This record gives sequence, C-alpha cells and structure tokens, in this order.
Amino acid sequence: MSILIKPIITEKATNDSELFNRYAFVVDKKANKLEIKGAVESAYGVSISGIKTLNYPIQRNTKFTKKGLVTGVKSGYKKAIVQLAEGESIDFYNNL
Repeated sequence: MSILIKPIITEKATNDSELFNRYAFVVDKKANKLEIKGAVESAYGVSISGIKTLNYPIQRNTKFTKKGLVTGVKSGYKKAIVQLAEGESIDFYNNL
C-alpha cells in the first residue's frame, strides 16, 4: 500500500512551497500523520517540522438535461500539507 499517491502542483500549492516551504500531497485515506511523515521523509530525504491533513468528502451532482436526470460522482480524497524544516526543499521536476 502506497501512502503517497501524488503531489499537488497547483498555483496555490506552488506559491506555498516558494514562500512558506509547505508542500501538498494526495495521500491514502486511512493514513495517519506519522505514516505520512515517514513516507515523505523516506521518499524525498527531507526532515519535516509539521503536517496538516484535510479530508475532502465525495461530491455528488445532479443535472436536468435533454436526456433526463444525469448524476455524477467525484470521489473523495485526503490531502496532506507538509511543512519542511528550515533550509529543506523538494524538487518535483528533477526526474521528468
């Protein structure tokens, strides 16, 4: 079971990484902060000073169209925001 699913690379997350040394990841829903900390430290070789986690629920939507009632589901996920120690950084683009 992989704890880290993917890094979040958006405008807001990139701004946080440049200014505040915080990085965001989509993680496994059942992972706790200690497991996330160990996974990030082993994957990227950095030391972590703090972690915040956010659980996003499943989003359901319904539309009335010509075809009738159309429903859609967007799956829920867990996001972890990792605060790195002073002087540490992660480069996501070095192995592309």
